[in-house]
Amino acid sequence: MPDFLLANEKIIRLSAFLGILVVMAAWEVAAPRRRREIPRLLRWTNNLGIVVADTILVRLTFPVAAVGLALVAAERGWGVFNLIEAPVWVAFIVSLVVLDLVIYLQHVLFHAVPALWRLHRMHHADLDFDVTTGLRFHPVEIVLSMGLKLAVVALLGPPAAAVLVFEVLLNGTAMFNHSNIRIPLRLDRVLRLIVVTPDMHRVHHSVIPREANSNFGFNLPWWDRLFGTYRAQPAEGHDAMTIGIELFRTPRDLWLDRMLIQPLLGKPGNYPINRQGRPD
Repeated sequence: MPDFLLANEKIIRLSAFLGILVVMAAWEVAAPRRRREIPRLLRWTNNLGIVVADTILVRLTFPVAAVGLALVAAERGWGVFNLIEAPVWVAFIVSLVVLDLVIYLQHVLFHAVPALWRLHRMHHADLDFDVTTGLRFHPVEIVLSMGLKLAVVALLGPPAAAVLVFEVLLNGTAMFNHSNIRIPLRLDRVLRLIVVTPDMHRVHHSVIPREANSNFGFNLPWWDRLFGTYRAQPAEGHDAMTIGIELFRTPRDLWLDRMLIQPLLGKPGNYPINRQGRPD
């Protein structure tokens, strides 16, 4: 099993990525939730260009991916689950939940620290909300996130299969909950008890800071309810709400070169959690 995961990790992740991307893109065409404001060609070419830049930088920065490190940790006895005897299914489930909690806390941190918000706001500066928004993260943020993930894997010692499943789930649910798809309201109310839905996460992309600083979950919705960051609906409703942030609101800001230098432009504003209500 370890040899199989190591040999096929990239194929498994790429297949899942492409499959979910195609399904969500088709769903957006068949049943869109909101009217598209920006031409898809402009946004998609640049958002997918960021994915390429992210992938290249991560590969150059880290000699091993999270799954590979989990296999190394198992061989060398690193981490909690490699030091204690626990049923495989317990280690698997706990690892998924712990990793998801770490990503939630990381997300909150990127909204709380102005310097980190400068990196993360590129994700929020998209002027529309669709499946590619879930892939649009600054390369430096991706590197920091990967570093944190590797540290948690080394400390926790999760099964490699759990890490692979988590990586696929995180990427897949990010595309799902950023998708511009219409889900019946009754079904949405049920789904958001077990997974972050597009209507739930869209609130997080509101131009209003108090709404942008809510609904931080990407996969499991429980952390927002547990820690008091859950907001059911945007104040202006999903059709009328404004997506993005105030600082970057022109089509030129959606180009790849401008996205890459956004952390250097302007001021954090009042979006960071600990700056709300304060003047720049």
